[in-house]
Amino acid sequence: MEKQKTPWYRMDNASFMYSSIQREEYSAIYRFSAVMSEEVDKMALERAIERTLRRFPGFAVRIRRGMFWHYFEPNPAPIPALREDVEHPCRPIRFKEGDGWLVRFYLYRRRISVEVFHALADGYGSMHFFRNLLAEYLRQLGHDIPPGEGVEDMDAEPDPEEWEDAYLRHAGRASRGVPIIKRAYQNPGTPEPFFTFHVTMGFAPLDRILEAARACGVSITEYFAGLFMFLLLEKQCRERPIRERPVALGIPVNLRSYFPTKTLRNFIMNLQPAADPSLGEYDLEQLMSLVRHYMRLNATPQLLGAALTRGVRLQYMPALQIIPSILKDPIMGLSYSMMGVKPYTATYTNPGAFHVSEEMRPHIASVEAILGQATVPRPNLTTLSYGNTMCITFSGTQRENDIEREFFRFLVREGIPVRVESNRREEKPCPTA
Repeated sequence: MEKQKTPWYRMDNASFMYSSIQREEYSAIYRFSAVMSEEVDKMALERAIERTLRRFPGFAVRIRRGMFWHYFEPNPAPIPALREDVEHPCRPIRFKEGDGWLVRFYLYRRRISVEVFHALADGYGSMHFFRNLLAEYLRQLGHDIPPGEGVEDMDAEPDPEEWEDAYLRHAGRASRGVPIIKRAYQNPGTPEPFFTFHVTMGFAPLDRILEAARACGVSITEYFAGLFMFLLLEKQCRERPIRERPVALGIPVNLRSYFPTKTLRNFIMNLQPAADPSLGEYDLEQLMSLVRHYMRLNATPQLLGAALTRGVRLQYMPALQIIPSILKDPIMGLSYSMMGVKPYTATYTNPGAFHVSEEMRPHIASVEAILGQATVPRPNLTTLSYGNTMCITFSGTQRENDIEREFFRFLVREGIPVRVESNRREEKPCPTA
């Protein structure tokens, strides 16, 4: 009998990069969690995972290394085991471990968590997957959760458009990269031992944050980005460096707002608002205004379209096609260090609001998001709202916690109450003689 060929999927522009820079101690991982109103039923959740992976096959793949490229193929292994949650999340993915799964599921009392390797999908795609997992879990408990409002029919065939390469489809004729500062302040800190990943979350009322942002004439994203930059500029000044460098944030922009697509794969572009302290001092209002005008000037269909076209053209360069993947990965790692790490002081991502239907809302108490570790020991910032609660998360492998501490103190001084949780352990006092 003729042997059937296993279907395979070519990686998109972002997947290619994330799979190439993955190594033993680093993977681009992020997490979404939901705290349910009742204790989680493990068996019902396992059934929900199986059905959700069947409906969204783009998350049920593994990475294979070809002669010239990494690629995806369906993972024939049993569904990933539901794990007990861990103190330090977002651990690196190793392609040859765990049956090659690139998505992980965790359970702790009322909390359901999913961790996704960024090569699979961006935050928008994974939030859609996670929302449907929660909906199916509630169905397994006997609740009536109809399709609609971001919830799919689990018995329907998967939509092929959900797994299209939207970068390739929307690439045009104009090719131009987003101008960036080549070397930014790196926010150096003390690295923690491997597998130590600090997470500090603040929970604040969304309406109070929105009121404060509107008083400054900015959006919530611009409000938090300006505050983050202000604290990083202060920190660099306290360190008294010989030469102060620009403070620059990497802010992912969801390209679906500009180019129509149903894709759940990666479809984002990084923008880089920056402030150069060598030009003079900045107050907080100036930084918020700087971010506001930068984002409106650069987040346009024309500039973003030219930037995504440049990325696609680089990926399909004839010279790059013939370089073996064993040599291509180190080249991509060096390129990422030069273009994806050194130009940025930190990353701030805001996936937006986590919307659920009226039928789901009583069963979900809160939702959280964590951006995984950077390649250097510095904290990144993630915000996600659910109902009237904003979850503000700092995460990283840096021992110092001055940025997050001052960030939450500022909000409290502005009259915004914040409840803080962290997996950091209290330092034990030194014994006295």
